[in-house]
Amino acid sequence: MRFLLSLLAALPLCAEDKRVEANVGDVMVVFESKRQWTPARIDFRKKPMTTERSAYGTVFSFPGVGFIGTAHLENEPEQLQSTQWFMDTLAVDAANHMAATHKIRFLRKSKIRAFETTSEWLIQKDRLYETVEVHATSETPLKLVYHFMHAWRPTVSHFIAGTDGDGMELGGELRDSKDVARKFYIQQKVDWMAVYEPKSQQFAVSRLLGVPKEGGARSLIWNVPGTYRKYYLMCFNNETVPAGWRGRYQMVTGFGQASSKDWKSKARKLAGKLKTR
Repeated sequence: MRFLLSLLAALPLCAEDKRVEANVGDVMVVFESKRQWTPARIDFRKKPMTTERSAYGTVFSFPGVGFIGTAHLENEPEQLQSTQWFMDTLAVDAANHMAATHKIRFLRKSKIRAFETTSEWLIQKDRLYETVEVHATSETPLKLVYHFMHAWRPTVSHFIAGTDGDGMELGGELRDSKDVARKFYIQQKVDWMAVYEPKSQQFAVSRLLGVPKEGGARSLIWNVPGTYRKYYLMCFNNETVPAGWRGRYQMVTGFGQASSKDWKSKARKLAGKLKTR
């Protein structure tokens, strides 16, 4: 039995397009092979909170090259090494539809030029935990790296973000007018960020649980009206990653439902709860 549990249940790394819907409680994450086995959509209570018209996960941007990683295949694909699925406590083969009582865990390893990455998605108790570990095998200059990309639906109308130490909070309306099209609403260090989707009356709160000291970690929302309001954690902006560097990033996202009047207070409360796992 122990031997069987130790076996790795890896998805075939083949050209055939495959899709997995991983569901625990009220949260479902869709993964696709054509996206190099990164997420395609995040749902809460059977309603999409994000759009499939974008890339998720981690992507590196190299000077003179551009983006490499996740669904960015325009320059070169990352080298996918392995994938593993676990439902509750058991290693399993992936299926088109996977539902677990307690948790689903997906582990993915890849190489992007000089970077070795290990990414994990854990759906547990109506929470989505995302972890990425990066190892630089040689010194490498970067334009930037994005982690935890979340392409929130274009109907997301407001956001708030805050830091714990000084209680700083900022936020505002996410608009569709030309003066804010294809612009960043926020580019700064925060501990958590929440967004509100008025049609479903649902909100999501993402909290950073850990980032390395090096490279910085700034939270961004890129506004493309009609397409998405996209979250990024930007690191190593026009910096060189030293040889041998290792870093671990972790984020948790929780969800809730509230009226437009109440969502901010409920989101702040949830942001506090997400401090502990």
